[in-house]
Amino acid sequence: MNTKKMAANAILIAVGAILHLITPSFLGMQCDFSLAMLFIIIVFNKDYKTTLVCGIIVGIFAAYTSKLGGMAIVPNIVDKLITCNVMYLILLPLRNNISKINQIALLLPLGTLVSGTIFLTVLMMLSGLPGGMSFEALFISVVMPTMVINTILGLAIFKTVEKIATMNGTYVIE
Repeated sequence: MNTKKMAANAILIAVGAILHLITPSFLGMQCDFSLAMLFIIIVFNKDYKTTLVCGIIVGIFAAYTSKLGGMAIVPNIVDKLITCNVMYLILLPLRNNISKINQIALLLPLGTLVSGTIFLTVLMMLSGLPGGMSFEALFISVVMPTMVINTILGLAIFKTVEKIATMNGTYVIE
């Protein structure tokens, strides 16, 4: 991986961490905009090693910027680790067949659903769900709205990143 790619990925991860940090919570849970950044990184970087490393880093940053405190550390790391692998495998056969905008349009909603499901499952198994709410209630009240918001915001951010990345006619981070 070259220095330009590493710097671009680091900026995307930092923006995702900042968005995660400033996002308000609902019953201790919050939208995870760092996922959108992770999916943008997966689309622009075709290699598995980058996906895996960025997934782990995003998981660590999400864990330590979560409004749930210490009980969210393991679920965030596990969720991002599994989600980045699943999304990479889903995208692998499609990379050469569909455009980048369609790739991100697939990853954003699907990946957010996968991530939210894994996060809630691991949290429920390790420490229980916040506010005594059920899995279904949190899925409907937090994961589903996050899916919609991540998709809309993620597409806008993707178009911005793509425009910046192609200013000289070639992808800087591809």
